Amino acid sequence: MDDGKSTLIGRLLYDSKSLMEDQLEALERSADITGGGQVNLANLTDGLRAEREQGITIDVAYRYFATPRRKFIIADTPGHIQYTRNMVTGASAANLSVVLVDARAGVIEQSRRHTYLTALLRIPHLVVAVNKMDLVGWSEARFLEIRAEFEKFLPRLDIKDVKFIPMSALLGDNVVDASANMSWHPGPTLLQHLETVHIGSDWNLNGFRLPVQWVNRPNTPTNPQLHDFRGLSGQIAGGIVRTGQKVMVLPGGQITTVKEIHTYDGPVAEAFCPQSVTLLLEHDLDVSRGNMIVAWDHHLPGASSDLRANVCWMHSRPLQPGKKYWLKHTTHSVQAVVTGIDHRLNISTFEEEPSPPGLGLNDIGEISLRTAAPIFFDGYETNRLTGSFILIEPGSHATVAAGMLFPPTEVVRAESTEFVI
Repeated sequence: MDDGKSTLIGRLLYDSKSLMEDQLEALERSADITGGGQVNLANLTDGLRAEREQGITIDVAYRYFATPRRKFIIADTPGHIQYTRNMVTGASAANLSVVLVDARAGVIEQSRRHTYLTALLRIPHLVVAVNKMDLVGWSEARFLEIRAEFEKFLPRLDIKDVKFIPMSALLGDNVVDASANMSWHPGPTLLQHLETVHIGSDWNLNGFRLPVQWVNRPNTPTNPQLHDFRGLSGQIAGGIVRTGQKVMVLPGGQITTVKEIHTYDGPVAEAFCPQSVTLLLEHDLDVSRGNMIVAWDHHLPGASSDLRANVCWMHSRPLQPGKKYWLKHTTHSVQAVVTGIDHRLNISTFEEEPSPPGLGLNDIGEISLRTAAPIFFDGYETNRLTGSFILIEPGSHATVAAGMLFPPTEVVRAESTEFVI
């Protein structure tokens, strides 16, 4: 169903003056594909010819824009159930989800499915955009009816921040500028909400986590002053790190302190998630890609070879118990076998179907896995970076599933002594 997602994003970019001249020219040139010779704002994100001909979104499209208050990355994800995997991919790193509802159709199965996926992926902020209000006569009663229907099932999904906004993406009402046709809506517009929603606490700042991506050894012949430089580089996946802080290196369990913290802009005294940094440790330890540096405190990660997770299956060949895959978690890859499928989710009713024979394309279900070596992780609801993984099929190297880990039952033991040379 065409709820107007791509049109909304096109209107947001157009009315916020975020388009270059060549983009506007390309938009005018593409008008013949959409029929009627009229400019279609959806073509800004629907780049595939099949998308433009059918009037639906098939693949994820990313658009970047900025206002004086904030920078944005928009992922235009498909709404059709056939492309659930594309939606999960695009939404996996989002801070905020916009679920569009056609004011004429109201809350349908697709609306519930998109809202459920928002909750499953732990996206902390949700906007329910009731679109095409011009086609229902700008009716406040219709808007309130849709909002009341949504509020019946929202408590089951544990989404803490929800905003309802009536709009017309085609005409621009309440997208960037306030609507004169809906004076009964006190605001904000969509852009005003995007600029002001509080996202500072969305990242997990408890429990420092640095999955090591590579060991940074500068080219010493051209940088003789860095002859002894051996940094450990990666993106901070959780918490805060400070110089002088005591840390543990996993899986070895060695304990040392942070000597220096380097960023692209130079050395700093502290850094936090999701910054990319290079750490220099006090001791010269054996650390390589796939290891994890964590704070030596009470916020230690879990450690286990037996895992439970929710997965979205992304391959035409179904998942069946007993199959082996590569599990990629942060910067670490390990062999894994699926030991069981606990249930499959009926995406239409939210009911769990126990012990299915397998998971098919776009299915969501709960599975059990066993890895060849323990991984160090947090539950997805605690840390979306260290609580997620993908499954890769050996041989074809195809990504077949995206997973969200359940909270660990055991944490890393912290009995190690301080490392001594």
